[in-house]
Amino acid sequence: MTPKTIIFIGPQGSGKGTQITKLCEVIAVADPARRIVDIQTGRRFRALVARSETYADKKIANTLNDGELQPDFITHLLWGQAMLDQLDSKSHLLIDGVPRTTDQAKVLDDALDFFERDSLVVINLDTPEAVVKERMHSRARTDDTPDSIETRLRWYREDTLPVLDFYRTRPNTAVHDIDGTMDIDGVHRAICAALNLS
Repeated sequence: MTPKTIIFIGPQGSGKGTQITKLCEVIAVADPARRIVDIQTGRRFRALVARSETYADKKIANTLNDGELQPDFITHLLWGQAMLDQLDSKSHLLIDGVPRTTDQAKVLDDALDFFERDSLVVINLDTPEAVVKERMHSRARTDDTPDSIETRLRWYREDTLPVLDFYRTRPNTAVHDIDGTMDIDGVHRAICAALNLS
């Protein structure tokens, strides 16, 4: 198997983290000799909040609770450091939580070029807002307040959906639109089929 670079895009509550975990298991079986680097920026932000040691940690906590996008420089630092620490040209790379804007997509392109990764796959978990609202309300995360959910869905519509247009015209890029309303196993099977891993 050639090294894969896969970006997951979808609104919060569309199941990106769950699907990355399941896909990692499949890739690990199919290609056990190759490392899998899994970068989920939302998880990394929540780890900073849980640490709550610095001014930045506390400010990030407030921003998360409000549902606002984090500043680009922090986002880039988190995934950039993860790449510097873990990634080489032969590893599989799975990304969730970035890019959330076209500007972030361009910075990520610079990083992918540095790590000699021209070919890119985008998994778009196409999930209606009504469905993700219900899921976010039911998962009982402290930052899933009604106001923060509405804020995150708004910036997803305004800032992240244009990222899909960026990737649909990017060379050496395949965008797979997956029906995110299916159950977890159904979405997983659709992703594996799109990646020829089924």
